[in-house]
Amino acid sequence: MKTGELTQKLAEMQKATEAGRLQWRVDIQTTEGNEEKYTLEEDGRVWTVDECYVSYRCQFRGADFGMITYEMIKVSGEEVRTVNYVFLPPSGIGLFSLHTLMEHSIEADAGLISQIHVLWTLLMDPARRGSGQTSLRITEASVNIEEDM
Repeated sequence: MKTGELTQKLAEMQKATEAGRLQWRVDIQTTEGNEEKYTLEEDGRVWTVDECYVSYRCQFRGADFGMITYEMIKVSGEEVRTVNYVFLPPSGIGLFSLHTLMEHSIEADAGLISQIHVLWTLLMDPARRGSGQTSLRITEASVNIEEDM
């Protein structure tokens, strides 16, 4: 699927979600709350690294939809850098591993990343309210950049 096609599909899914017609399962694996952080040296500076994987799953127009996003957040002082990947793996692949997912990546431009953020925001509201429209599961992860890159 091309970037523009996915952006359009996500916009349609957003409308269906707002209308209460889609039920979502969102699984998150993040290092954000970890006490120990991974660091790396880059550009002569030390960067603290967090990773976050998010798996979005639902039934849309009678078919399974699955998308996994990955964000690496690097912080050094006041500067923040992010790297984003978007994956459309077959339904049997749900591992949070860059090595496994990379062959299922699609190009992620600013428009697609923005649309994914809109979907994220939309799905977190019912999850917080416990409405049942979004099933949310969050797990802690250890940073494994060296293994995955």
